[in-house]
Amino acid sequence: MKFRFWIFLAATTLTAQVRFTAEDVAIAVEGKPFAVFHYGGDANKPFLAPLRSASGKVVTRQFPMEIVPGESRDHLHHRGLWFSYDDVNGVKFWENDPSYKKGKIGRIVVKSVKWKDGSSTLTALMDWQDPDGKSLLLESREMTFSGDAKTRVVDTKVTLTASMDVALGDTKEGAFAIRLAEAFTEKRGMKMTDSEGRAGMVKIWGKRAKWVDYQAELDGEKLGVAIMDHPGNPHFPTYWHARDYGLFSLNPFGQKAFDPAAEENITKLSKGQKLAFTWRIVIHPAEMSVADLYSQFTEKK
Repeated sequence: MKFRFWIFLAATTLTAQVRFTAEDVAIAVEGKPFAVFHYGGDANKPFLAPLRSASGKVVTRQFPMEIVPGESRDHLHHRGLWFSYDDVNGVKFWENDPSYKKGKIGRIVVKSVKWKDGSSTLTALMDWQDPDGKSLLLESREMTFSGDAKTRVVDTKVTLTASMDVALGDTKEGAFAIRLAEAFTEKRGMKMTDSEGRAGMVKIWGKRAKWVDYQAELDGEKLGVAIMDHPGNPHFPTYWHARDYGLFSLNPFGQKAFDPAAEENITKLSKGQKLAFTWRIVIHPAEMSVADLYSQFTEKK
């Protein structure tokens, strides 16, 4: 049986509300839907979808959760906003839709979800399990939701703790990612830029940058979606697995997969060792300076 309740609190200058059910957690800002955190039992990983702008427009692709006419239907494992990686001791946590049969398919199982009292932060504990159910990594995640009259923000803090000795291999398939709505494709006029002044997939894919921003016109409104890498993160600035069809991902683990001239990067963690990251997603009007938004992120205490 589903259970539902609302919690009211302050998020930036607006009021956020959260509703829990047996399958998900819905987050609203000032009574307007913002994001839904799905536990992802039927997807082998948790994810946020849909995500909306301050004006209420859905910026994420709705497939495969919903069938929408005109949307692409590729890559079943691209679900909203998520974090996973495709080589943890050879186990696949990125290309891991339950329908897939190729390789060792892992599952990221949500163990607990809580709303931090007096904050706008959702905390979750996840277990990265191999096909036999053996734990490889424990993930502690904090997702802080905020916004104002023009923007919506998700700050994500991830701490990975090795349940045994693990190695994260060098692959492009990862890691902190969003699959955007069809308008955010280059064939439909999307413009992609990064912190180093580059533009377009050809110049940005596989390069290091502090942030990448996709901009498009969505139902008559010009919007941008930016992912930001914090200077305190391992392997900063990160490589980008940023595609022209709407997939948009930073990858702090891959290296040779992006640059054939680079050395292979194998991230090894001994049992009990931790690895922590901080990232930000900003949904913003296209005219806003992403460089300024990034400065606000890095200056935040």
